[in-house]
Amino acid sequence: MKILYTAEATVYGGREGEARTSDGNLVVNLSIPKEMGGPGGQGTNPEQLFAVGYAACFQSALMAVARRQHVDASQSTINSKVGIGPIGEGAFGLNVELHVSIPGLDQETGEKLVEAAHKVCPYSNATRGNIPVKLVFEAQ
Repeated sequence: MKILYTAEATVYGGREGEARTSDGNLVVNLSIPKEMGGPGGQGTNPEQLFAVGYAACFQSALMAVARRQHVDASQSTINSKVGIGPIGEGAFGLNVELHVSIPGLDQETGEKLVEAAHKVCPYSNATRGNIPVKLVFEAQ
């Protein structure tokens, strides 16, 4: 694989610290959600960051495959949900749900585009076989 870009970030203090990218464009306070025994509300968490990253990447993949099929997906939305929970022996795992909407598109065409985007998206390729990913197309 020829690397086109490498993102670099540094975290201080784990889930209760701070994260910043090397270029300074992203600086976030990290906080453990209330549901996981933390204070919540004081910052973001890795699952939220993963949800944003996956949704943005998936939407770009969706728009690329739609363009190839002469479909306008520019008004699409991706609602991503990233869950975390115990998987046994002290370990934790993730799951993902991606809810995709493209105004004016029928269910069958939408589902085909979502499946095609899932094959192209780098996040989908990284998670495939590692964590459950549920894809839902919601016709409007």
